[in-house]
Amino acid sequence: MGAQPVVITRPGERGDVLAAAIEARGLPVARLESMRVEALPETPAQRAAWLDFDQFRRVVVVSPFAAECLEAALDRYWPQLPVGIDYYAVGAATAEALHRRLGVRVHVPPAEAGEDTSEALLRLGSLRRLDDEKVLLVAGEGGRTLLAETLTERGARVTRLAVYRRTPLPPSPDMQHRLARGDFRALVVSSGEILEHLARWCTGAALNQPLIVSSTRLATLAGKLGFRAPVVASGATPAALTAALATACDPQEADVDQDDLEKG
Repeated sequence: MGAQPVVITRPGERGDVLAAAIEARGLPVARLESMRVEALPETPAQRAAWLDFDQFRRVVVVSPFAAECLEAALDRYWPQLPVGIDYYAVGAATAEALHRRLGVRVHVPPAEAGEDTSEALLRLGSLRRLDDEKVLLVAGEGGRTLLAETLTERGARVTRLAVYRRTPLPPSPDMQHRLARGDFRALVVSSGEILEHLARWCTGAALNQPLIVSSTRLATLAGKLGFRAPVVASGATPAALTAALATACDPQEADVDQDDLEKG
């Protein structure tokens, strides 16, 4: 097996949790910092939306950092949260961040959705008909337009606020060499933006190593970028990614105790 590490690209605290889950399986981890995330200065459009926050019927949040930015804004303008708003998150980590920071109940796609969470979220019954309802979408700059477009098609009046920016970072020299040599046991990526960014440093050796992705959409993108061994996890949670990693690195170890994984 050697001492080749599993390279993970998830930043911040969520990356810490994923690293701990993988290390608990006895696999070394190398962290690849590929993206800097920073809150954007408040714009007049944002301020208007925060002041009118009580007029929104539904609020959709796309990431844990978006939840953090939302809390900071509401703390400035709403000492007490208005009632009558339904909150939605595109994944379990975002839902947990919303609940922890705002104390609200959050609608989230089922854990067994097994696909990109935007598509899964849009299948929730409460989002199927939105006749003239005001919906706030809290997201980052750029990114996919699927949520805003689909909610608008379903009759919602959507306000999309970009509250943070993602800036790609070149890998460190050591990590560039590791990618060039394919000197890792597996690469774990749960963001299409990060996958596209890193592909330029991946030579044939790296493209032949196992790539763990969190959705079939990412697997399709990986194939277009030249990755030859994508493995699709059942989701983006540490448990799901670690289970897929076990399958890719040692199939005989894949039937692990899921209760142990869920502790991550």
